[in-house]
Amino acid sequence: MLRAAFVVLLSLLGLSAVRAEDPYLYYTWNVSYGTISPLGVPQQGILINGEFPGPNINSTTNNNIVVNVYNNLDEPFLFTWNGIQQRKNSWQDGTAGSNCPILPGKNFTYHFQVKDQIGSFVYFPTLGMQRAVGGFGGLRVNSRLLIPVPFDDPADDYTVLIGDWYTKSHKILEKILDAGRTVGRPAGLLINGHSGKNGAGKDEPPLFTMEAKKTYRYRICNIGMKVTLNFRIQSHSMTLVEMDGSHTVQNNYDSLDIHVGQCLSVLVTANQSPRDYYMVTSSRFTKYMLTATGIVRYAGSQTPPSQDLPEAPAGWAWSFNQWRSFRWNLTASAARPNPQGSYHYGSINITRTIRLVNSIGNVDGKRRYALNGVTHQDTDTPLKLAEYYGIADKVFKYDIISDEPPADGAQIKLAPNVVNATFRTFIEIVFENPERSMQAYHLDGYSFFPVGMGHGKWTPASRKTYNLLDAVSRHTIQVYQRSWSAVMLTFDNAGMWNLRSELWERRYLGQQLYFTVQSPARSLRDEYNMPDNALLCGEVANLPKPPSYV
Repeated sequence: MLRAAFVVLLSLLGLSAVRAEDPYLYYTWNVSYGTISPLGVPQQGILINGEFPGPNINSTTNNNIVVNVYNNLDEPFLFTWNGIQQRKNSWQDGTAGSNCPILPGKNFTYHFQVKDQIGSFVYFPTLGMQRAVGGFGGLRVNSRLLIPVPFDDPADDYTVLIGDWYTKSHKILEKILDAGRTVGRPAGLLINGHSGKNGAGKDEPPLFTMEAKKTYRYRICNIGMKVTLNFRIQSHSMTLVEMDGSHTVQNNYDSLDIHVGQCLSVLVTANQSPRDYYMVTSSRFTKYMLTATGIVRYAGSQTPPSQDLPEAPAGWAWSFNQWRSFRWNLTASAARPNPQGSYHYGSINITRTIRLVNSIGNVDGKRRYALNGVTHQDTDTPLKLAEYYGIADKVFKYDIISDEPPADGAQIKLAPNVVNATFRTFIEIVFENPERSMQAYHLDGYSFFPVGMGHGKWTPASRKTYNLLDAVSRHTIQVYQRSWSAVMLTFDNAGMWNLRSELWERRYLGQQLYFTVQSPARSLRDEYNMPDNALLCGEVANLPKPPSYV
């Protein structure tokens, strides 16, 4: 309501919002170890300013975010900002391929702009298995007041971080994986760092409060390591309004499957009898069932929730059909005034098709995960720095995988996996998952259009089933068991960008690659220079700084 009134007032006065520079948000984060017991078992966690989960970043489109990170751990550390596109600025992406790590006892200041984005995102550590023990939090990007939003302002806006959880330390998990074994099933699930029950089996205090008859926004993100989760709120329907930074057609759902790395926004109206209600998350596509709960309290309630939890859906077909119901809101504005649907992705000619097939194998007798027969190996010199300094040939080779998967049974190769993508070309990427377990893939620096999914292997004839009108633009896509998913995007953001399995055990053991997108102009129009405070390491530590882009 207030947003609409503001827009009308500016229109009547003939004013526009003109600013010399977009606002800045400043944060200082001290990253440290601390003892946490989210499943009742004391363990070492990673805290931010003493908090687990970490603080929520609440920003607005085009804000400049400055985060000064002090690493008080005994090991190197990096943050990534999952879903933030870092336009022209992979220097801030926070992966081992783009940045030197923040060493113990040192600090580094991230400076990035949430340029032309809205929506719900998360941040987390990217090195090793640190993500398994904390260091994560929510990152929201609100629409500017001048931009109409396709729903009324909610009474409040809540972040809900759901995920699977292990009680082993991240260092023990790394040792297990380095020995060639799997980390196995998680110990439980969490909602905002809580399982829902205390040591005595009693409900923990309410996570959220709603006033009767009012509507609230819940931003639900799967921040876990391995498992697709279903989310639902007892006796309440959820209206989907946004996913991974795009407004959606507003369908109602009793429950939603949320895959690892994905975020959804729903509106929930407090239209039931005033009492407490459970929000529930449970595992999907597993032989075991894990569940976590949290209480949503109607203001003034002293009535406990019903112990009759809403059931989770069964089977992958239900989930697949739910995905088919998701549609881009073509008439809604996103970060800019023009409607989302003004971008007609379905009419753009595909210039290249890349088929990526995930596989499991052994290298030197130890388990590794691969894409098209290559299992990625991080380098002492970040790939982006090697390329920027002109010494890429000393660190990695380009295009060691082809656009088609190798023959079945081909030996897996261990090497840095870097794929050239020609600047501003429109590319189709097909993910094929021949395994009996779920997959989820994320691409830094971009959002893409998931145009199709299907069972079995993809063929060119599969394009007949594509949605070329209103697929929801997003940054993470699931691939069901023994199935394929196809996405399309324009590679128009110069930089070095990580494409990874969001199942962190798989990423840790090599199921990732980097797309390098280079502008032939070497122009500031297309990419920013390396920042003055960039950390240097490896082969570039003592090299003279290259000439600046112009």
